[in-house]
Amino acid sequence: MTAVIRAPLFGCALALLAAFGDPGRAEEKKSDKKVVLEVGDVAPALDLRDERDETWSSADRFGKKWVVLYFYPGDFTPGCTAQAKAFRAAMQELIEKGVEVVGISGDSPRTHALFKKAQMLNFTLLADEDGAVARKFGVPVGPGGSVKAKDEDGKLTTLQRGVTAARWTFIIGKDGKVAYKNTKVSPADDARKVTAFITKALQK
Repeated sequence: MTAVIRAPLFGCALALLAAFGDPGRAEEKKSDKKVVLEVGDVAPALDLRDERDETWSSADRFGKKWVVLYFYPGDFTPGCTAQAKAFRAAMQELIEKGVEVVGISGDSPRTHALFKKAQMLNFTLLADEDGAVARKFGVPVGPGGSVKAKDEDGKLTTLQRGVTAARWTFIIGKDGKVAYKNTKVSPADDARKVTAFITKALQK
């Protein structure tokens, strides 16, 4: 059984706002509209840098294991922190079910490393700094932003984010296809819903 949860685009820095007055961005937005990834579709391939600045490739995972891809606006923000902590708490159960969880945002590998250390996260974070992978999955992408956080030396610094993606979650099945799509994610409840879906799917 598969699940699809859809909702209108959320208001966090939509790409439409960035397109006004910029033909290049307008053309980019136009092409973005063509991507509509649904349950049952083959998941797009991706290669991104992780928090260690090493390449994470879907070719090593898709079609071999369950993979949760959750796109989120940005590190060190309240909702995204709650979402990450929820997945951290659920990680052992998900690992036991053979599931890999990956968070994706427009933050840099360095920002991801700081966020992962600060929240003691036990899963991978990927840097989609230009939003190219988010767009391949049909996830709305808007302009970037900045956030204040402690750097490697414990000093408060301003961290820049390349783009801001909407909060969408996908589950890629062992067949390499989209098994679940949620476009209306509740940050603190995302991990619970993902775990429940996979648990039910494995019982079949």
